[in-house]
Amino acid sequence: MFQAAEFWVAVAFFIFLFFAFRPGAKALTAMLDDRADKIRQELEEAQRLREDAQATLASYQRRQRDALKEAEDIIAHAREEAERLRLHAAADLDASMKRRETQAMDKIAQAEALALQEVKSLTVDLAIAASGRLLAENMDAKQSAKLIDDAIADLPRSLH
Repeated sequence: MFQAAEFWVAVAFFIFLFFAFRPGAKALTAMLDDRADKIRQELEEAQRLREDAQATLASYQRRQRDALKEAEDIIAHAREEAERLRLHAAADLDASMKRRETQAMDKIAQAEALALQEVKSLTVDLAIAASGRLLAENMDAKQSAKLIDDAIADLPRSLH
């Protein structure tokens, strides 16, 4: 087998191929290594971008939750404030109504007192006028003088 020419031709052919393609093999290997490095870098960049996107998404979701919570807090505060204002307005209305009722009652009482005073005054005036007329009709000068003298005599006792 080592003596056959075909064997040595085949060995020489393989040695030739080995030396002929050895520089090309290094270039091919280098090219494949470069391509593998480039793909690895692209994968790492894609992984980094994915992580950045996830972090950004988480940040926006957190901001959205915070904004929703803040909105709920604002709404709750507004409801509390509206209820407080409603209660305050109701209390003010009640106080105003009571104050107006008291004022109306005071005015009514004043009007009643004034009317009563006017009735009493009119009654006194009518009684004095009626008494004066009766006395003028039924009394003579002698009786009138006696009443005046009695009133004058009684005056010092009435003043003390």
